[in-house]
Amino acid sequence: MRTGSWRPIWAAPGTQRPCMRRGRAPEAMAAAARALRGSGRPALRAGCGWGWGGRRRLWAPSGGSAAAVASPPAGSSSGSGALSPFDRRLKRKQKNWAAVQAEPAKCDYLREEVGGRIADRVFDITRTFPLALDLGSGRGYIARHLTKKNAVKSEIPMVSVVADEECLPFKEDTFDLVVSSLSLHWVNDLPRAFREIHQALKPDGVFIGAMFGGDTLYELRCSLQLAELEREGGFSPHVSPFTAVSDLGHLLSRAGFNTLTVDTDEIQVNYPGLFEIMEDLQGMGESNCSWNRKPLLHRETMLAAAAIYQEMYGNSDGSVPATFQIYYMIGWKFHESQARPAQRGSATVSFGDLAKIDGLLSRGKK
Repeated sequence: MRTGSWRPIWAAPGTQRPCMRRGRAPEAMAAAARALRGSGRPALRAGCGWGWGGRRRLWAPSGGSAAAVASPPAGSSSGSGALSPFDRRLKRKQKNWAAVQAEPAKCDYLREEVGGRIADRVFDITRTFPLALDLGSGRGYIARHLTKKNAVKSEIPMVSVVADEECLPFKEDTFDLVVSSLSLHWVNDLPRAFREIHQALKPDGVFIGAMFGGDTLYELRCSLQLAELEREGGFSPHVSPFTAVSDLGHLLSRAGFNTLTVDTDEIQVNYPGLFEIMEDLQGMGESNCSWNRKPLLHRETMLAAAAIYQEMYGNSDGSVPATFQIYYMIGWKFHESQARPAQRGSATVSFGDLAKIDGLLSRGKK
């Protein structure tokens, strides 16, 4: 287990981007108050989907028939009728538990890193943003980087609003900028959340977000599954499902965003062992809250998983890596001033003519 002031070792630290233009928020408090269209719903802070523990169960012994998926209680599905894989009430309890620990900030290293990279992307846009929304701000992981790099050195007024990502309590065409750092991973209805963000943006407004996805924590997933197969004859999910990058652009496009940019990044953190990984994930408030989670992990299974983790993925110095795959996304709300692609069929040169360009240039020289 962790001793002293142990901290994870960054195996692939991020690079800093040059600071360009930074936005200001004049009269933000009054503007945010006017923007509210209701009292809001309980805050459900989203995060990366991993962990263990819980009360419901999906258990499929090897060689047996397919297990029935545990369904959420009545009324837990989203308003659009989409499947609800996560217990959002449990997730709120996990977040609240993590927030009241003696040192809640000691597990914020990933959020700090990604928050800084989101802030860099904001500064890369050469314009100002009078009114911005930080969706799922937590302890202000993006705001503190914006404040540090604010050339004007003036205090940026802020207002905290308790809301649900799937039903934002803001009027249409309110914000110039919406940012979200590691806050959309536990959203049950991601298409609806993107539509709500798009609706809250002003025309020519921009959404800049980051979320865990893809192969995040694949080492932990594989180690736990192999250990359960060996010790208990079957396995259940202990790492929640993640969005694929191939689906993310499609979801943003369907929500109405254009001029999309989606790129991926990986951060690998080295830990002393599997138990330290799970301890820090719990400290982040990111324990598994899927409806089909298994109630518990037996001690023998955990010890076997730690040994498998070390054997399959261990480093030469005795530490083990944990991989976090992050999707960064930028999408704009349409405005007449934005550049648009030419209409289909308006081209005057075909791609077939490009193969002849060398011959045409040589003839011109003669």
